[in-house]
Amino acid sequence: MNFEIIGKITNIDIIAVNNSIRDLERLKKIYGQGRWRKLKGIATIKLADNTVIQAELHWYECHGIGKKELKIKTILE
Repeated sequence: MNFEIIGKITNIDIIAVNNSIRDLERLKKIYGQGRWRKLKGIATIKLADNTVIQAELHWYECHGIGKKELKIKTILE
């Protein structure tokens, strides 16, 4: 699903770090080595049809590499 984040991501929590991440080997193979974390947070997003909603997002992040594979987990409104 294509979407654009409007504003900041808030209420950021760490879900898993390094070996706790199921997809760790895939992440390292595609994006490179580092201290990978899986995070979640709440953000206002704009969908492809220009609908603006608030949703819980999940993504992977690594220092020096940045946020990767953002996805909508739950729509809150």
